[in-house]
Amino acid sequence: MLEVYMNAKSAVLQGTLDLLVLNTLNVMGPMHGYGIAQRVQQISQEVLQLNQGTLYPALLRLEQKGWVRSDWGVSENNRRARYYSLTSSGREQLLEKKAEWRRVSGAIERLLEAGSGG
Repeated sequence: MLEVYMNAKSAVLQGTLDLLVLNTLNVMGPMHGYGIAQRVQQISQEVLQLNQGTLYPALLRLEQKGWVRSDWGVSENNRRARYYSLTSSGREQLLEKKAEWRRVSGAIERLLEAGSGG
């Protein structure tokens, strides 16, 4: 039973991470991994922090799915960096993930409100 729970939790976290990365690239355009992490941290007011061990495997997975592509470029501090950008299928996936997030978060909000008496 615990294994099923952990797999479900992992899937939720992975889906949320995908949503954050895809949305950041959609809003900001091509970015390197560190920039994506900084943007998520900034917009979430430090609540969400993406570490390298989480972010880079996610970027690789998204690239393998064809939702992002990467190209080498030069960063603001003149270092070679891999820049990630959203593909057209990534934009489609983003729309689906946003709709699913809104559906699930709305359901959770209704459950929380039902327990508080309004």
